Amino acid sequence: MSVVNALLVSFLAGMSTLLGGIIIFFKIKKDKINKFITFCLSFSIAIMIGVSITDLIPSSFFTILFNYNTIPAYLIIFLSFIIGVIIVLFLNKVMNFNNDTLYKLGILSMIALIIHNFPEGIATFIGSIQDKSLGLKLSLAIMMHNIPEGISIAVPIYYATGSKKKAIVPTLISGLAEPLGALLALIFLKNYITPVMISITLLLVAGIMITLSINEMLPKATSYKEDKYIYLGLFMGFIIIFINHFLL
Repeated sequence: MSVVNALLVSFLAGMSTLLGGIIIFFKIKKDKINKFITFCLSFSIAIMIGVSITDLIPSSFFTILFNYNTIPAYLIIFLSFIIGVIIVLFLNKVMNFNNDTLYKLGILSMIALIIHNFPEGIATFIGSIQDKSLGLKLSLAIMMHNIPEGISIAVPIYYATGSKKKAIVPTLISGLAEPLGALLALIFLKNYITPVMISITLLLVAGIMITLSINEMLPKATSYKEDKYIYLGLFMGFIIIFINHFLL
């Protein structure tokens, strides 16, 4: 695949995040808003945990284990994941400038997904350059989970602020991290990026997303006391993960 087409594939994969954000333009009846937020948060939890467990952790685990002896490999894996956990706990403390939990969830999701999308952009670009079919498959798989990840940013921020602009801009920024990763890979990093570096970053992302899901999103989702919509959101999210991981 040509360089231009590889960049275009990465751009389209990143911009699919915006498709998730579009959901805020649909009118939701006032008495259905809590149900809708509960569903979206639970759906996002399933996507974030599912992507981490079925993709980020296994692929990174074996890459690091293949390149290092057993004890150093396990140490690198553990520390990479734990640093991600610490980042969420730290950001949660420093973001006390806004007491609205929904707003904070949206911003934390944006940060997590920027860090997530950047190495994904690198991987998509390099994969597309090496093998056209691999690049397209990677791009399609990324789009499948980027759309619900866009929901995890836009919905909390919109219902916290009432502003579509404030919800869409962070979603756009998160999506742009993907083509930015591809562009930097082309200009600066192509000869320096290693599978181990990407694996460490993705383990850190897994730590961020799992902690964000369990420590922040789940308590907020359960606070609305709409258990049926929690189960529905989790079920739908895991269906998407199944399709993404096993059928694509």
